[in-house]
Amino acid sequence: MGGRPSSPLDKRQQQHLKGQVDTLLRNFLPCYRGQLAAAVLWQISRELNPQEPAGCHLFRSKKLPRVREHRGGLTQLRGQPPRWQPSFCVLRGDGRLEWFNHREEYESGGKPLGSTALTGYTVLTSHQEYLRLLDALCPDRSGDNEQEEPDPLLDMPESFPLFLQHSSRQHLCFFATTGEAQRAWKLALQGGIRLRGTVLQRSPAPAARAFLDAVRLYRQHQGHFGDDDVTLGSDAEVLTAVLMQELLPALRSQTLPGLRGVGRARAWAWTEFLDAVHAAILAGVSAELRAFQPEKEELQATLERTIRPDVDQTLRLRARVARRLRAEVQGPLESCLRREVDAQLARVTQKLLSTMGAALAAVRTLLAQGMDRLFRHLRGSPSGARLRKEVYSFGEMPWDPELMQICYREAERNRERLQQLAAPFGFLGMQSLVFRVQDIAQQLMADAAATFLQLADQCLTAALDCQQATKQLEKVRGRVLKKFESDGGSAKRQFAREWLVRIFLPFVLGQLEPGCKLELPEDEGDILAGCGQALTVKGIYEDVIRGILLQRIDRELKKALGTSDVSCAPDGFLDAPWDQDGADEETEAHRGGWTCPRPPGSSTEVQPTRPLPPARTFWS
Repeated sequence: MGGRPSSPLDKRQQQHLKGQVDTLLRNFLPCYRGQLAAAVLWQISRELNPQEPAGCHLFRSKKLPRVREHRGGLTQLRGQPPRWQPSFCVLRGDGRLEWFNHREEYESGGKPLGSTALTGYTVLTSHQEYLRLLDALCPDRSGDNEQEEPDPLLDMPESFPLFLQHSSRQHLCFFATTGEAQRAWKLALQGGIRLRGTVLQRSPAPAARAFLDAVRLYRQHQGHFGDDDVTLGSDAEVLTAVLMQELLPALRSQTLPGLRGVGRARAWAWTEFLDAVHAAILAGVSAELRAFQPEKEELQATLERTIRPDVDQTLRLRARVARRLRAEVQGPLESCLRREVDAQLARVTQKLLSTMGAALAAVRTLLAQGMDRLFRHLRGSPSGARLRKEVYSFGEMPWDPELMQICYREAERNRERLQQLAAPFGFLGMQSLVFRVQDIAQQLMADAAATFLQLADQCLTAALDCQQATKQLEKVRGRVLKKFESDGGSAKRQFAREWLVRIFLPFVLGQLEPGCKLELPEDEGDILAGCGQALTVKGIYEDVIRGILLQRIDRELKKALGTSDVSCAPDGFLDAPWDQDGADEETEAHRGGWTCPRPPGSSTEVQPTRPLPPARTFWS
């Protein structure tokens, strides 16, 4: 499988890609600046017009999302020409995979042979499935008389394979020596992929909201209205994926015919070439975003100073413009919703609710089993050291990939049916949807575990004997499960609400786009222009569409759930504080996190692991 260009990218190709990156950022950054202004206005309006408290019942876990570090020996396909060689692999807590020649290199602090961020990868464990995927990448050319090279993938020993596949990166091929090791690596790698993929969605920072909205608007300007998985990853990775998606057709037509080799050797060369293109674009985008960072920070500070003094007047203007736009769009929008959306809304709603409900039911079962396991050890009067170990294990349940797989698997069960229902509306973001279900399940498990330990610490003292302690803990168990049921129900409703908007809103906007004429009377247009980028006709128009769509969604959810109460809503999916004419509005759609109090933060990078809190008094 040595079929590859002597140099993956020549100077002409590198200069061409640099020009493409410059063009992307030149077109994207104005969108980003505008969305930063809108995000600052949104943030200030929330501060000045706070909503009712969300009322989360569970305590918020202080542990940040992370991946357990996983390491061990695997056999890897690497080198030139590629051949199977032993490697010592390490999955870091931030979702980055590294490989070394042997364990000693890693333990002595040596530099890895290679590493990759797991963003966008998929794990396959079927040899035949991977070979079919590889064969489909580069079908054999008719009349190709070139002799096919030896295929090391066919020489793979009878073992337990692990293939990391990516649409625009080089594939990584490993095998383990036991089924147990293969499963442990698969679960660990899947956790790393999810952690890397949802870093922006989980961020509560206004800049993350602004970035994702800017990506959506940029792609709408390119004529792409459907939602997909391109927004998985960090800011630089997202923009790299956007550009790779734009360039891929030309790359296939211009480069693929010239690659040497046949069969899988040619396919392997194609993945190497794509990896070189991806690396060049990622490096360029990362450099551009770093250069933009000082301007962004200065812009946010300036926006804060200029928007805050006039925020009341700005919001009144926004409401006035929204009422005018609502009157103009109501008729065409209602017609579109009746014609295109209403027939499928109930089905998609039910499927989303059942998917989230099944995952939360699995979380509740695990939570109850974990608490019961603690009771059994307490009744058995174990040593203090053993009990502390069990308490530590209970607190680590949310980060145990083997244990949580029971919950994560539920997120996958309805994937195919949901895709069938959503695909007619241009929705291709199933991986993002599945990740969101898994993130919510993990967060609620973490919150419930933290709540149990905190309540137990409050009611238990060293003066209690085991029988008294057990009775107290049984009361705590009931309280935690009740709190979990309440917060879980709210999470299920908000999850469905968020993803119904993500499925239907881009489609509706695309349907209305051809006949959309966003014009205001001259006086209002001049006033709006004076507000800078914080208020735009386009932004207010989308908020109006979203608000009307949400009214329909909320009615459907009320029918499905029998209630409209929301006790704990995810961050970024509250109704807007600038409500117009009673229309609900989404604000930070598809962001991660919860509205329960949490430490402020602005980084969109994967966060490091925090140390565990000390053992609590009773468990000492």
